This record gives sequence, C-alpha cells and structure tokens, in this order.
Amino acid sequence: MIKDLTKGNPNRLLWTFTLPMLGSVIFQQLYNIVDSVVAGKFIGDEALAAVGASYPVTMIFMAVAIGMNVGCSVIISQLFGAGQYGKMKTAIFTSLISSAALSLVMTAGGMMFSGRLLRLLNTPDNIFGDSEVYLMIYTAGLLFVFLYNICTGTFTALGDSMTPLCFLIASSLGNIALDLFFVVGLEMGVGGVAWATFIAQGTAAVLAFAVLLRRLGKIETSVYEKFSMPMLGRIARMAVPSILQQSFVSVGNLFVQGVVNGYGSTVIAGYSAAIKLNTFTITLFTTLSSALSSFSAQNIGAGLIRRVRQGMRSGVRIALAVSLPFTVLYLVFGGSVMRIFVSSESADVIAVGKMFLGIVAPFYFPVSIKLVCDGVLRGGEAIACFMFTTFSDLILRVILVFILPLKFGSTGIWMAWPLGWIVAMIFSLYFYKTEKWNHMNRNMSV
Repeated sequence: MIKDLTKGNPNRLLWTFTLPMLGSVIFQQLYNIVDSVVAGKFIGDEALAAVGASYPVTMIFMAVAIGMNVGCSVIISQLFGAGQYGKMKTAIFTSLISSAALSLVMTAGGMMFSGRLLRLLNTPDNIFGDSEVYLMIYTAGLLFVFLYNICTGTFTALGDSMTPLCFLIASSLGNIALDLFFVVGLEMGVGGVAWATFIAQGTAAVLAFAVLLRRLGKIETSVYEKFSMPMLGRIARMAVPSILQQSFVSVGNLFVQGVVNGYGSTVIAGYSAAIKLNTFTITLFTTLSSALSSFSAQNIGAGLIRRVRQGMRSGVRIALAVSLPFTVLYLVFGGSVMRIFVSSESADVIAVGKMFLGIVAPFYFPVSIKLVCDGVLRGGEAIACFMFTTFSDLILRVILVFILPLKFGSTGIWMAWPLGWIVAMIFSLYFYKTEKWNHMNRNMSV
C-alpha cells in the first residue's frame, strides 16, 4: 500500500513504516546466513570458508545495486511528496531500464574476472575451486539482484514497506528449502548453495516487478516518458555517489579479506560466520537509515522541515531499541551463536568468531547513530557529507587492519571496526547538527 509520509504523527508513522522494513532485511540476510549455515553444517568448514571468501566480491556487485536503489528512491520520494506523479513514473522506469543495462555489463565483467579477484585476495587453494563456483553462479543472477533492488526501493519510496517484506519471507523460505534440497538431497555441494540463492532471488525479482507494474497502473497520470536522459542525470547525481560510496566500502572489505586470508582457512571460516552476523545487525541499521531517507525526502519535497527533525529523534530511539538486544546477544552468547554455523568440534573456528563479535558488539549503538544521521543526509541530497562520513570510517579501518595485526595478530583486525565507527559517528553528527541536509528556504512556513 502506498503511504504518504508527510501526514500523521512522525514518531508513530516512522515506527510503523520501519518495522516491516526491519522484518524485510531480517529475511533478506537469511540468504547469506542460510548459505553459510548449510555449507558449514552439511558440507564442512572448508565449504563455509569458500562461501565466506567469495562474500566480499559479491558485496561489490551488491554495492552497485544498493547505490542504484538509494539514488532512485530519494528522487522518487521527493517527486511523490511533491505530487508530481508523471515525473515520478518517469524516474521509476528510467531507473529500471538503466539498472538492467548496468547489471548486464557487470555480469559480463564478473564472469571474466571472478577467478582473478579470488587470486588477488590470496584465497587458499583448498577452497579456491568452491569459491569460484559460488561466485560464478551468483554473478549470473545479477539482473535479478538489480531488478529486485529497484523494485523494493520504489515500494519504500512510495511509503510501502509491507510488500517487500512479503516477498522476502516467501523467497527466504524458498531459499532454505532449495538449499536443503540441492545440498542434502542432491549432494551438489557449494554449487547447490549458489543455485538455491539464484532461483530464490530470481523468483522474488520477477514477482516484485509484476506487482510494481500493477501498482503504477493504478496511479492516474498524463502521458509521461518511459526513459528520460535529464531524469537519468538527476538520478545519477544521487546514485553515482552512493554507488561509489558502497563500492569503496566493498573494496575496503576486499583489503580486509585479503589480510584475513593470510591467516588460513580456520580464521577465514570464523571470520566468515562472524561477519555474516555482524552484517546482519549493521544491515538493520542501514535499513532504518533508508526508512529515514524516504521519510526525510518526502517531507523535504513537501517543505516540512520540522517533521524531518522529529523523524531524526524517532530514529535515534528505534536505533537504541534495535542495537541493545544484539549487543547483549553477541557479548553474552557469542559462542552459542557461532555454533549455528559449525559443529561444537570446530572450537578454533568458534573462538575466532566469538572474539570478533565480542570486540564489535559494544559499539553497535554509536554506528547506528551514524547511520541514522546518514539517512537524513541522503534524504536531503547531502551526498557529499554522507560519502565523507563513510569514507572516514573505511579509510581508517583499512589502515588499522594493516597496522594493528603487527602487535595483536588476527585480533587486531577486529579492533579496526569500532575505531572507524566512532570517528564516522562524530562526523555524521556534525553534518546533521549544522543542517548540511537542509537546502530549503529557512523562512518557509512549516
């Protein structure tokens, strides 16, 4: 259901809008988590390491898809908030067409260079073959990844956070069933894990696209362009910085993975499981950030700046409610959570993951505040500020990943995360407080 975020109590509205999005991301993250669980439990520690070694490369592709999602959703939200429905439809179809073309280019590049990237990451020989198989199959489904992200970004921009949740519940359950069927039933190994994800994502993307077309058909507008270069330029001004930001983060993760790979398959397996858990939690915060982007963009488009500030305060409260239970869970039960991925006999793998979670979990609330501020910055098209805060985190983290292990070993790698988060949070709060996101006329009536 399309929802106008410029009306109603901001606190209640943001909670009801955000909760289905948080549910959506929980099921979305089940894709990667279930892949790792099935690989670790039913194939072995080396299979878990193989899926984990390919993960930073898949995140490069996902970074571009998410950047397109951010670029189109902010513009669509602003046009929807301003009541310019014809231009809104032009923005949607321009995003769909351009992202489809981009995904095909990336598919071709991924097919040619996936193996070389894995070699550059010092992927051990005992897991290289499975890593390459997983990565090649994942790359073949990039069109579905891009299509799904644009569709869900559009639903969210129009105030509909429930439809993506329904699709993700169905596709995640399907992914679990297919994982078990291919791996346990047909004994396809890591390739079966990859094919399960391919089929589940493809089905969700096609169904989401069909529903989006039907929803748009119900919005009456005059004749509009299906593709517009000026609109593509406007979307690109938001999308390209977001793509660069997401891509630089993924490239930074490649450096981290390269350092981790130097410690052998046991550390890779432990890191692979722990980083999935960490990514699960951080993605909840980025989802809250996306909700604030849509909320802020619609209200900025309508000239309601005061509601943006109210939304920010609500976002901080939601961030605290989300971060606290995960902090407690990973600090107190880190070892138990790691056993979801591997058997109790894999004590060394569990110890690596538990150490990582114990170091990063106490700092989830600071990074959630950083991402809440980023949501408002994106909604106000203050992309330069948003990119600066992210790059400060990334650059510091990558530098520390190479320095700290000299004294602390593999533990030093994990220490780089919270230090980067704290610095980035300080910058994000500064940009929000100085209202770098507020480009509206200060004298307008709100």
